[in-house]
Amino acid sequence: MKYNHIFGPVPSRRLGLSLGVDLVRHKTCTLDCIYCECGPTTNLTLQRAAYVPFDEVTAELADYFENHPDPDYVTFSGSGEPTLNPDIGRIIDFIKEKKPTIRVAVLTNGTLLSDPAVRKNLSKADLVMPSLDAVTPQTFEKINRPAGQIDIHKVIDGLKAFAGSFQGEIWLEVFILPGINDAEEELETLGTIIRDINPDRVQLNTLDRPGAVAGLNAASKQDLDRVAKIIDAANVEIIARVKNLTSGEHISDDEIEAMVMETIHRRPSTVNDLTAALNIEKGKLEILMKRLILEDKVESVQQERGVFYQTIKDPV
Repeated sequence: MKYNHIFGPVPSRRLGLSLGVDLVRHKTCTLDCIYCECGPTTNLTLQRAAYVPFDEVTAELADYFENHPDPDYVTFSGSGEPTLNPDIGRIIDFIKEKKPTIRVAVLTNGTLLSDPAVRKNLSKADLVMPSLDAVTPQTFEKINRPAGQIDIHKVIDGLKAFAGSFQGEIWLEVFILPGINDAEEELETLGTIIRDINPDRVQLNTLDRPGAVAGLNAASKQDLDRVAKIIDAANVEIIARVKNLTSGEHISDDEIEAMVMETIHRRPSTVNDLTAALNIEKGKLEILMKRLILEDKVESVQQERGVFYQTIKDPV
């Protein structure tokens, strides 16, 4: 069965072996974050809708569960904001009915948690990982570029309300860009708000792949240590790079190409990234990438960390 809405499983820097579920079309989101690895938001919206059909998603999940080993997590992520799809709660229920031992995670920017319906949709997840990169309107606009009606204070209130009722774990991610959202006063206020939310973990992140805007700088280890000190929460951690968790043995060339295309469509990657994520021989990947470039399926972009490969959205 060809999968259009699920992908992986891939090794996640936080979740082990994670099967991804994408509930929106590329790239539908409430934010247009300057650092987003999926590229600029092409459908900036607050409209909740069934962007992909419930029946198609559940059919793909059922097929995967019948034919593959269980992943550590089923993770709602991908190419946009998953809570924009109002069927997310029903799909979580489906997973829990079919595979009650598999944990369910939701990666969300948190902008819709002020809506009681969204909070109810996520109530049966095991882990919700919202983000909070800014706490003042000016910084929120600069780094997250929200849909016009979003008020950062309402977003914060929604996070607090969700944290007050959710029975699972909350890992709050803060994405740091030097000179953008790391001013001391902003971080002090952020720390106060984080202590009010009281998440199970606070995870500091920064650029690892090209963002939606060129020329951004990643935070150094020293930068993130400084941020952690100012935020002053006992559960702050700096996210580590992902390690190799999968086996690529006995996979056909066509399957390898499909896995690579699925991965780089959502997140541009270097050959080393793909080797780590898919456990495929580096030399084989290098040959494949050269062929895909010649076939106008893939393009390469030189960045500080190396050559990144991404799909060509509109092939010539």
